[in-house]
Amino acid sequence: MPARDTSTVTASYKRGLELARSGAFFEAHEAFEDAWRRCEETERDFFQGLVHVVVSAYQETRGRPVAQERQRVKALRRLAPYAPAHRGLDVALLLAALERAETDPREHLVERHAQPPVAVEEEEQPERDERRAR
Repeated sequence: MPARDTSTVTASYKRGLELARSGAFFEAHEAFEDAWRRCEETERDFFQGLVHVVVSAYQETRGRPVAQERQRVKALRRLAPYAPAHRGLDVALLLAALERAETDPREHLVERHAQPPVAVEEEEQPERDERRAR
């Protein structure tokens, strides 16, 4: 088993989210598996749960409803202890989608308290104020 490396775990996790959000479910499963192999014991179920989420979606794209459902149920069981959020992921939102048996998890793999983007005008405002003050 590879040594625990928090920076690799975080990088693999973020890469897995990025891949899953783009619909690359098979590749996302590999990234989450890498995080799972390297993480602390306390996070193993979290990463395995994410593996189940993306494998469930992958099985759905392959037209395998029984395999898809088995993975969905495993994901629910593994992720439930991490609700409402873990590592910034809105686990409660993801679990609700899994409970509804939604087959596409992309819109539910989101940060719980993501900061809204700052409008360009707001970013430039301090600079304009500074120029006026001169």
